[in-house]
Amino acid sequence: MRRLLAGLSLAAFIAASPALSRENHALIVGVSEYPNLAERFWLKGPANDARLIAEYLTSAAPVPFDPGNVILLADGVEGGQDPTLAAIRAAFARLIEEVEPGDFVYIHFSGHGSQAPERVAGSELNGLDQIFLPMDVGTWNDTVGEVENALVDDEVALFVTALRARGADVWVVFDSCHSATATRGVESEEVRAREVAADALGIPAAAWDEATSRSLGDAPVAADPRARAEAPVGPGELGEGAGSLIAFFAAQTTEVTPEMRMPPGRPDRIAHGVFTYTLFEVLAEYPGITYAQLAQEVLRRYAVKNLARTTPMFEGDLDRVVFGTDAGGRVAQWPATRDGDSLAFPAGTLHGISEGTILAILPGAADGLDRAIGYVEVVAADTFGATARPVAHGGLPAVSLRDLPRGAHVRQVTATVDFTLTVALPEGEAGAAAAMRAAAALIASGELAGPRVRFVEAGEAADIRLAVLADSIRPDAIWMLPGAGLVDADSLAVTPSVGTAGRGPDELAALVAENLRSMARAVNLLKLGASVAGAGGVGAGVTVDLLLRPAGERELAALDLAGVPRLVPGDTVFARIENTLGIAVDVNVLYIGSDYSITHMWAGQLQPGERLSQQGLFRVSDEAFGRDRIVIVLTPARRQGMVENLAFLQQSEIELTRSIGDGAAPGFLEVLGEAGFGVTTRGAVPFSDEAEGPAPTILQIDLDTVPAD
Repeated sequence: MRRLLAGLSLAAFIAASPALSRENHALIVGVSEYPNLAERFWLKGPANDARLIAEYLTSAAPVPFDPGNVILLADGVEGGQDPTLAAIRAAFARLIEEVEPGDFVYIHFSGHGSQAPERVAGSELNGLDQIFLPMDVGTWNDTVGEVENALVDDEVALFVTALRARGADVWVVFDSCHSATATRGVESEEVRAREVAADALGIPAAAWDEATSRSLGDAPVAADPRARAEAPVGPGELGEGAGSLIAFFAAQTTEVTPEMRMPPGRPDRIAHGVFTYTLFEVLAEYPGITYAQLAQEVLRRYAVKNLARTTPMFEGDLDRVVFGTDAGGRVAQWPATRDGDSLAFPAGTLHGISEGTILAILPGAADGLDRAIGYVEVVAADTFGATARPVAHGGLPAVSLRDLPRGAHVRQVTATVDFTLTVALPEGEAGAAAAMRAAAALIASGELAGPRVRFVEAGEAADIRLAVLADSIRPDAIWMLPGAGLVDADSLAVTPSVGTAGRGPDELAALVAENLRSMARAVNLLKLGASVAGAGGVGAGVTVDLLLRPAGERELAALDLAGVPRLVPGDTVFARIENTLGIAVDVNVLYIGSDYSITHMWAGQLQPGERLSQQGLFRVSDEAFGRDRIVIVLTPARRQGMVENLAFLQQSEIELTRSIGDGAAPGFLEVLGEAGFGVTTRGAVPFSDEAEGPAPTILQIDLDTVPAD
């Protein structure tokens, strides 16, 4: 089920109505007994998981769940219905009918998972559907080519999409295995794997081999019409007002996840899914945390308590507060390891870390700053990593790292800047140029844009060149030109400018600083790409091809990157990415527009040998045109670590023209605040039809978006 989000438009997360006016719903599925399978495959934990979740939601959750809104499909549980395929489908249909915009839906699956040959050719990376096994699951039916009564990931995706299309925010959790290989090790009364191998489901070896070796075609595949009949709204059909989606998975597609008697060491322990129990143990202790903190704390406890070797996966807008509707502030934190008298952590200039950044040392990922055991200051940072040393801060002395707790995290507490943006002042000493020089003095003081901006004289090298264009349509404005200082008539229409007439130095400085700050993030991201690109590392073992489907056509063709491709509105770009390394790799795709917007297109993880075929990236719109860039960031995945997700880099395009009467200047905190997660409007829109080791790599591809002839 890990590919649930692949077709569900991850880039558009729209805040719903306030939590006080919403209804909270839940669907809890726990399957313990399988009458059609051998008794050795029966489980004990799902029934206990279902009881635990239902009790938590109706009595301890930070938001109220009315018992009448909690659908319990669990065998062996008082008040629960048998979790058959028909019952699961009926429950989804009820939810789709009942939810309203702003509602929240929690969905939980506990039981066996497996894989089966895909029902729709080309719809899966490895030719296999991820399936959840309802109570009445059967075995392979060769006539129709599927496991009878299995719940397929594509169908779940359609149900969830329909809920989101109704305006509901959805959090779905899968505590089941997704591997189809037999578990290695010895199962016991204490520990069992939630996995049913392919041969136990009667899947013929020939059908399995044919599916896994099938060559994926170039044409995008359609959704399974049988699943579409169950949920009329499919992936890619979400419109404005759609709800958000968070998805947690207990294991990757190649892994199994255990159930065991929890909590360990207690005489009254009972069987639970390790993932479910740990998840709700953290929630009970820290009810107001974000999904990212929840995920990090689960991973920390897995490692510290040696609970499982699997790597849970977490996808979606993880900066939202758990069970909430609105995003909270980004919690910038990372696991830390001792390196002599220093701490090392996997974040660097790409993440906004630079020399002088102060971070708190926390014993756990969910702890607040009041539990900080000390602070460190960054002494060295590169693109993807940093080193910090203890420092006295926040009333605490510099601490010794000898007793660093296992699983400790560092959390950023001061905002520093990663790169300097060099800005050339306009020529001249009078009029608009004089006004800009006065504003620049205020900006350079650090109170508006910080040390990120460095002003130089007009003739010096610069990233951005300010100019007064006396013969333009706005002779009183400050134009923000590229470093070369050259711009043609067509480009001038999409070049940002700030009017000076009627503005004092404070207001002008605030508006210019706001624009420069956004430009700095885009320019510096390109600098990082240029500095890391071609350095080998992960890039030597991950192949990336871009495919183009021209407007109005259905066929895909390789995008010629020998020059700079020219795209027109309606053109659609896909990516084909293959990991030939022996390690997992995290992949992020960003789109940097000529208007300095940054759109986070996709994030995910590729296992060794895995191939992402035809991931839809974006479709060119008619909002803006110019020289755009695709930036693909490849980083080695950390064992039992969070998937690298660079969505926090996203920002809207800068406002092109600011004239008299365009509103009051933004406040100090607004100017310096982190960019939000809003959808950018620019020349391309996200497309939704569908540790030790090598060094990280950044690939950069230039594109020209132009009007159609």
